[in-house]
Amino acid sequence: MTAIQMNAEILRNMSIIAEDENLMKRAAKYLRKLVAEKEDATLMTKDEFFAKIERAEKQSGKSFASVDELDKYIRSL
Repeated sequence: MTAIQMNAEILRNMSIIAEDENLMKRAAKYLRKLVAEKEDATLMTKDEFFAKIERAEKQSGKSFASVDELDKYIRSL
């Protein structure tokens, strides 16, 4: 589905929702939730998380052999 088609579908659905105040409130609440998720920098995939850890290890010069070792280090900070 192209962006133009998705936009048209959203506008069609919004015209239906616009007739019902309760549906509009629910749609607005859900849209706020979607925006918050997009803006939340802590949301990341597993691969992104581990890549971030690897970058931090390289920058700090520290490396951890196990999760326990990493946990102990973090708790000591």
